[in-house]
Amino acid sequence: MTNETTIQTPKRRIHLFDTTLRDGEQAPGGSLTPEEKIRIARQLVRLGVDVIEPGFPISSPGDFAAVQAISRELQGVEICGFARAVKGDIDAAVKATADAPFRRLHLFLSSSDIHIDFQLRKSRQQVVELARSMVAYAKQFVDRIEYSPMDATRTGEEFLFEVVEAVIAEGATIINIPDTVGYAMPEEYGRLFRRVRQMVRGGDTVEYSAHCHNDLGLAVANSLAAIQAGVSYVEVTVNGVGERAGNTSLEELAMAIETRGEALGVETGIRPEEIYATSKLVSRTMHMPIAFNKPVVGRNAFQHEAGIHQDGLLKNRSTYEIMDPERLGIPRSMIILGKHSGRHALKHRALQYGVALDEAELEKLYARFKETADAQKIVTDDEFIRLIGETTESSIDRFTLRDIQVVSSSGRIRVASITIWDAFAGKEYAYSATGEGPIEALTACIKQAIPLDVEFEDMELHALSAGERAQGEADVTVRVGDSIYKSSAVDCDVLMATAKAFLSACNQALRACGEEVPDAAGNTVSEAI
Repeated sequence: MTNETTIQTPKRRIHLFDTTLRDGEQAPGGSLTPEEKIRIARQLVRLGVDVIEPGFPISSPGDFAAVQAISRELQGVEICGFARAVKGDIDAAVKATADAPFRRLHLFLSSSDIHIDFQLRKSRQQVVELARSMVAYAKQFVDRIEYSPMDATRTGEEFLFEVVEAVIAEGATIINIPDTVGYAMPEEYGRLFRRVRQMVRGGDTVEYSAHCHNDLGLAVANSLAAIQAGVSYVEVTVNGVGERAGNTSLEELAMAIETRGEALGVETGIRPEEIYATSKLVSRTMHMPIAFNKPVVGRNAFQHEAGIHQDGLLKNRSTYEIMDPERLGIPRSMIILGKHSGRHALKHRALQYGVALDEAELEKLYARFKETADAQKIVTDDEFIRLIGETTESSIDRFTLRDIQVVSSSGRIRVASITIWDAFAGKEYAYSATGEGPIEALTACIKQAIPLDVEFEDMELHALSAGERAQGEADVTVRVGDSIYKSSAVDCDVLMATAKAFLSACNQALRACGEEVPDAAGNTVSEAI
């Protein structure tokens, strides 16, 4: 019998070039302060990106300062200075990145006829000479020069080859072929890289980078086509932020490679466990909410309402999930309760709250649940706990919110007072507190009742309908030590919804710490079960 050894071919490394702080910041409303850029850059290093483009140094003193500070602080990542094919831009980029241990300069100049004729107002020959002279000028200061013929995918091949050949001759070491307006199809984009490498003198002596925009929703697909065509670098942004419809989404591309790496034969240096934290940081800092259906990091990416899906997931997660959200740093909350949910999901969620339902109780809960779910889009954690309590005639939560009052005015500190029922003590307690905003005042009240050190981690507010009587949904996340607890509530008063969700998350933390709530007969829930 012959022993055969399977030899695995090493995967090719794809380097992720993050331009969240440059191209991403160009998204309307996405402007960042130097301090915010530094904070995001630190997280990008933890995430494992290979190159950071921290800004456009010539554009403002603040951008110059941010690029300079990041170049000085972040020692284990390549820093890219961005510049037009203009001496002043190049000088600023050289100076801003001077202290970076590893750096490159990234020069760009339009190459398509529509840009040349209407934006640059130059001839093709003038564009070639300008590109040639500016690469030669930059080469005096930095060895690694990346050149981008802007709007390359709408540039005729013959002229694109001429431009690329000219800058390679002057010392460009990385050729970026940008799909500036998201126009290319994947097969076209991949073929363009192959053609440049084959047809341009010196085309096989340089590295290649892909930079795709998402105007037709093809940025990730085009980037994958470029990878299959042999590029070394892909330029990405966190959450896909950027001009118009944005850029190639870092988390989508990274997880496509992570999930289908065997088929692609490539890998990245991204640490998946940092993806969610990075996404949330950029979203909050740029004040750009993440779409619910955004792949990988969207609220619905790992949540399931359909009964068939929920049943499959409860039996084996791989039935409907190709990635593990917990590995990405995403808190697992895969079952969303709505009108499509089935009995298995209800029983499973009740068990998460420490309640084991018999068949009669499950049927009773299911009927009550369907009535509630038909009347609204989802059944929140707060409402589901109430339904369980009504079904089993027991208390699930130690604390129940009875009343809130908030006094707000434009020129004064906000004052809140609440009344809370404590099932342990069997009586109500009142608390009051102040805050700069009404939510701060409300949560300060609730914290007084909770016998844990609770930190308000995150909150999202969503309108569930239109008009003056619209209901608001509050999703609140709290931290107790190293553990995270999340809950939701709905109310036509968004402050009440927030207070309910916050208290519900606190009750979850109490249950996790082993607190048992007595029922009306004096038994604890665990005893009653």
